[in-house]
Amino acid sequence: MTGGGAPAGAYIGRFAPSPTGPLHAGSLVAALASWLDARAAGGRWLVRIEDVDTPRCIPGAGEFILQQLAACGLVPDAQPLWQSARGPTYQQALDHLVAEGAAYPCACSRKDIEKAQLALGHARERHAALPYPGTCRHGLNGRAGRSWRFRVPAGLPPTEWTDRRLGAQQQDVATDIGDFVLRRADGLWAYQLAVVVDDAAQGITHIVRGEDLADNTPRQILLQRALGVATPQYLHTPLVCGDNGEKLSKQNGAQALDLGQPVRALEQAARALGLPALAHPHNTCSGDALAQWVRAWSRNYNGPS
Repeated sequence: MTGGGAPAGAYIGRFAPSPTGPLHAGSLVAALASWLDARAAGGRWLVRIEDVDTPRCIPGAGEFILQQLAACGLVPDAQPLWQSARGPTYQQALDHLVAEGAAYPCACSRKDIEKAQLALGHARERHAALPYPGTCRHGLNGRAGRSWRFRVPAGLPPTEWTDRRLGAQQQDVATDIGDFVLRRADGLWAYQLAVVVDDAAQGITHIVRGEDLADNTPRQILLQRALGVATPQYLHTPLVCGDNGEKLSKQNGAQALDLGQPVRALEQAARALGLPALAHPHNTCSGDALAQWVRAWSRNYNGPS
């Protein structure tokens, strides 16, 4: 498989929200950072609606997110891509991995995985998923396959990458994660496969997203290598936390952005990114505010690496 690619030296960034509800203060931080990074580099900024997890998606939320972005002056340079229309493309990628021996069917449920790990003396930590123990790696033993997994290469050293904000990073995917899901037991496409396929198809060169997604990066790098597509540069932004100290999210009651006061919402997001406050916020339009922060972003991050 090969990606859509980008001309040499071109910058293409993206913001990829899941339509499980409207944008809130935390998600606007990632949207603003990705937009600023693209504009500071003189590049293109795309939006992708990641709606493959259909049971969690709210009807109309994707369209509303696009309206929220537009109200803040964050307008993509091309029509948004909707993952729900991309099933055949994901299937092609999975077929390629299967043909290369890099993916296999799995019959295990979460309970099966937990039992197997308990038998090995590994108890599940709170809020943490257990690594897959490789039960179906060498065959289903007469059981019916439920999902498809990526086969992490045997003897693989820790996957290393450099984040533009966090610095040098590494993860031993085989030990920490194990063979991971590409297509779920319910038939839905897993995030890891969909995001790698779409980043390649859109020619994404730079990914700017929230720090909570940093631990997805090594799995995506392994998939990029297996599919023969380029690895983008990564920058993971600070998380916005609620009053309880946990990441601000739709699940813990984060409020939707106030579309009537876009500059105020943008200034809060800019503050979270360490950008300067506006001298006259009440008399500044979103366009002027964004232009000021593009200049500040260029100074803070010295352009994309």
